[in-house]
Amino acid sequence: MTTVSPNILSLNNIEVIYDRVALAIKGASIDVPSGGMVALLGANGAGKSTLLKAVSGLLKAERGEITRGEVHFLGENIDALPPQARVHRGIVQVLEGRRVFEHLTPDENLLAASAVRGTGAADVQRDRDRVYAYFPRLAQRRSAQAGYLSGGEQQMLAIGRALMTRPRLLMLDEPSLGLAPFLVAEIFDIVRRINRDEGLSVLLVEQNAIAALEVVSHGYLIEGGRIVMHDSADAMKKNPDIQEFYLGGHEGRDFNEIKHYRRRKRWLS
Repeated sequence: MTTVSPNILSLNNIEVIYDRVALAIKGASIDVPSGGMVALLGANGAGKSTLLKAVSGLLKAERGEITRGEVHFLGENIDALPPQARVHRGIVQVLEGRRVFEHLTPDENLLAASAVRGTGAADVQRDRDRVYAYFPRLAQRRSAQAGYLSGGEQQMLAIGRALMTRPRLLMLDEPSLGLAPFLVAEIFDIVRRINRDEGLSVLLVEQNAIAALEVVSHGYLIEGGRIVMHDSADAMKKNPDIQEFYLGGHEGRDFNEIKHYRRRKRWLS
């Protein structure tokens, strides 16, 4: 009898090496439940983006490769699949840095993304209307050149473009980067609504632990390419190590002081 996994995505003991010498990910395992929202937290350079690229298949473009472990999507080992085949199966990654086609309008950006699925005109229009319903700011700027949108609007467009591919797993790489707190809250609230309304699974990569743990159910913490903690979002928010080093601590220590005490982390001792 075949057992159906409750997880849409499972990374099992993944090891990633760049240029055949640089070990970037060291035996990492992550599960994303079907219809769930999971955060991958960690400092800059901890390996968060590398893990996403291991799932989306973009490692080879940066001379990286999985040398150990397996990536399973919907119960299938996808290690050998090229990036375009993974997109067709329902995996989409929104890259860090709001990479939109700046010379095109939001309408044209969304139309370009729809070509990945090869759907008809009526389906494209329905998908575009759905994106604008979630992001009314974009609807107001749909004829403007994307390069002149605000940072928050460009991030919304990047997510909207991903939705046009009709994904089953949406992976967001640092969507809060460079945005004002009120925009971060607005975007995260919209992503949570999409997850709730459509059952879209979300893997959220973030340095902003405060914002991320407010919208996900579970979180993983990565340090130096290793997963060093995994728990529910509520438990992680209450964890003294997370509070001290990622949420600011009980005593209001500034970032420089926190950096000075990083070597005291109990999960690495």
